[in-house]
Amino acid sequence: MKNPKLRISETKTLASVFAVCLIAPLFVGTALADDWPAWMGAARDGVYRESGIVDSIPESGLKVKWRQPIGEGYAGPAVADGKVVVFDYVKSKGEVVNDPGKRVELQGAERVTVMDAATGDVVWQKSYDCPYSISYPAGPRCTPTIDGDRVYTLGAEGDLHCRSMADGEIIWQVSMKEKFNAQILIWGQSSHPLVDGDLLYTMVGGDGQGIVAFDKMTGDVVWKALDTEAGYCPPSIVEAGGVRQLIAFHPKGVASLNPTDGQKYWELPIEPLYQMSIARPMIDGNLLYASGIKSTSLMIELDTEKPGAKELWRGNPKNSIFSANATPLFVDGVLYGSDCRVGCLFAVDAKTGERLWQTFEATRPEENRKVNHGTGFVTRIGDTDRYFIMNEVGDLVMAKMTREKFESLGRFHVLEPTGEAFGRDVVWSHPAYAQRTLFARNDKEIVAVDLADSEN
Repeated sequence: MKNPKLRISETKTLASVFAVCLIAPLFVGTALADDWPAWMGAARDGVYRESGIVDSIPESGLKVKWRQPIGEGYAGPAVADGKVVVFDYVKSKGEVVNDPGKRVELQGAERVTVMDAATGDVVWQKSYDCPYSISYPAGPRCTPTIDGDRVYTLGAEGDLHCRSMADGEIIWQVSMKEKFNAQILIWGQSSHPLVDGDLLYTMVGGDGQGIVAFDKMTGDVVWKALDTEAGYCPPSIVEAGGVRQLIAFHPKGVASLNPTDGQKYWELPIEPLYQMSIARPMIDGNLLYASGIKSTSLMIELDTEKPGAKELWRGNPKNSIFSANATPLFVDGVLYGSDCRVGCLFAVDAKTGERLWQTFEATRPEENRKVNHGTGFVTRIGDTDRYFIMNEVGDLVMAKMTREKFESLGRFHVLEPTGEAFGRDVVWSHPAYAQRTLFARNDKEIVAVDLADSEN
């Protein structure tokens, strides 16, 4: 069974398909370009599907194409059709103090900026007043979602906006606090909006509205489901048991819903500490892995004949990967990801939870010891065994990873860690890979780094 693919938009006209068939032979043997229009890429699976990039990072480093100053935030960039979208926060009053148990009051504005991907020049910029009352208040968490001529953003205080990609004008908007009387959790709304077909899905929170499906064109509510708090995990869609299933990882469990009407297929309990359902449950064949912080994880076996699921195993402190803000990848029966308890990168056998190997080289190489929430954002390069890891110290690491070992293929220091967490400086923003370029941001700048192989 092939890995299911999450599609941002599936609709194609017969004319466009015919056109592709006509022109495809013209591109045989040339490099293929790719976009990164949403969190974790076009298929939201953490796979970078583009040819013509470097096989390793040379000791001399990589070429920086441009740098552009921006404001603060955790939201990663999105890239499509030659444009980069960045979502940040411009503070006007208050001080950012990171206390995981305390909300901080700030005055300021959330801001959406569109730049030219080739030059970094600003195309348009729009902002709106947004007082913060959250912990870790640097800025918005959710990567923008680009869908054709529209871009969708979800702010930390629950402001969901649909804007025109052409000029940034608002097409529709919803305040989760006003429309749903939703409680904004202590670390802010973090459920990256998912666009699939005609609908947009995101976690909202509350009785009967744990997850909400909106008409992507109008913002009208199509359906609501689940009696649960929102948690911090984005929804995803998989294909299993002969149907498409919308997966919602919330603070009390993992639920599977019919994407069309929100009817529940199945649900299994898992309760991460502090309601920290963050990392997206990842799928490989008929296995689905969900993980929370400390020692909470669950391997789920999906029914291949009908929508259904059962527990295969649960993690303990000496096995598994316990993920926080970095979603692990799940490839050919192995999980690869950074562990928030130990702070290193683990490879884990999916059938048993056994840890196959571990390394700090991918997360905090100068530490080489346990560090709380040590983070590396893992991205697979096509269907190969090569990966990019953008780590919390601002390094882009390239590596070959198999069930047997981790093999470094070089690293390049992209930007400085500017955020604070547990007394150290970190970069906690997922990068984007598009047009043979890495786009990465911290709280001061966004950087474009050339990944093209000079021989292509």
